Amino acid sequence: MDIVSISELTVPTRIGVFEWEKRIKQNLVLDLELGTDVARAAATDAIDDAIDYGAVALRVTELLENGQFLLIETVAERVAQLLLAEFATPWVRVRVAKPRILRNAREVAVTIERRAA
Repeated sequence: MDIVSISELTVPTRIGVFEWEKRIKQNLVLDLELGTDVARAAATDAIDDAIDYGAVALRVTELLENGQFLLIETVAERVAQLLLAEFATPWVRVRVAKPRILRNAREVAVTIERRAA
């Protein structure tokens, strides 16, 4: 399986369990991997035969900017569901990081993998 990936997609969203977090937007940083077969797109050189990573980034950004979440686990699951449903990919890996939330850590993160049913 080939993989199309987007690294460090940074999106502001309302995320957190504390009241102060619910009132502000914080950046989440996502790494997305979508399983695919790039052979047809490579042969035709046509965007219609490829996963449009611009469309992927736009849809994920819309989901997060318009949402409110308590947990990064929830964000990861919703993003995975969106990618599987809208981009005809049989497999995804989603990593969601919340930077600078702990004083002595660069970030906290969760990574999930999901397959289409």
